[in-house]
Amino acid sequence: MFNTQDYAQYVDMVVNYAAQYSFKIFGAIVIFIVGKWFAHKITLVSKKLMEKSKLDATLVEFSESIIYFVLMLAVIMASLNVLGVQTTSFVAVFGAIGLAVGLALQGSLANVGAAVLIMFFRPFKIGDTIEAGGAMGTVQDINLFSTTISPIDNRTIIIPNSKITGGNITNFSNKTERRLDLTVGIGYGDDLRLAKEILLEILNKEERISKDPAPFVGVTELGESSVNFAVRAWVKTEDYGDVRFAMLEEIKLTFDERGISIPYPQMDIHLNNKN
Repeated sequence: MFNTQDYAQYVDMVVNYAAQYSFKIFGAIVIFIVGKWFAHKITLVSKKLMEKSKLDATLVEFSESIIYFVLMLAVIMASLNVLGVQTTSFVAVFGAIGLAVGLALQGSLANVGAAVLIMFFRPFKIGDTIEAGGAMGTVQDINLFSTTISPIDNRTIIIPNSKITGGNITNFSNKTERRLDLTVGIGYGDDLRLAKEILLEILNKEERISKDPAPFVGVTELGESSVNFAVRAWVKTEDYGDVRFAMLEEIKLTFDERGISIPYPQMDIHLNNKN
């Protein structure tokens, strides 16, 4: 039978536990909420200070994530301490778990190591146009595990950092000027001197092409079906694409007007009529 004395004993036990742990639980929750708020504010202040110092945007974003992670880890440990949990034992447990997770997530840890290399050696930064990891586009974001780039067609490509550092990285934005290289072929029956003169006229007429160093046109190959010219000129990096498209169009139109042919592959088929 459940008598009144036993009931009173259980009530006293619940009251004692509630009195003992409710304040700890409440304190832990308060510390977590307030600590998270402070961590967010401190991270924002640190980001603004780094931006005022004119640090690279890539380094600012990376440092911001690291600062917030470290502060939140400290907040969690403080909350556990208030609950009476021995955090020293948790450190050992986390160490064992970290080792197991590290072995299971070697690829992810490789991405973190690659992120550190990217931040340290700075092969590119946010806003640069690069070709790496099998993709080409403008760098939008760099985090601990991946780099996000956006190609010219406005897609989003997320590349693991280890794929980037494990191969060639081509940065198209770290130089103010870029050389435009075109190969233009003409027929063997066309006037070579006239074709060269036309190409130089087109290059010199384009205002976005640098005059120092001067544009260059020279015969680079006597091909199977065409005489090939190497056309080279220096342009500003941001004008490269537009100038390339404009030059190809202008060369074709001008050659048509001046009677210069541009050969294309052809196949002659001979049929033998057997009676």
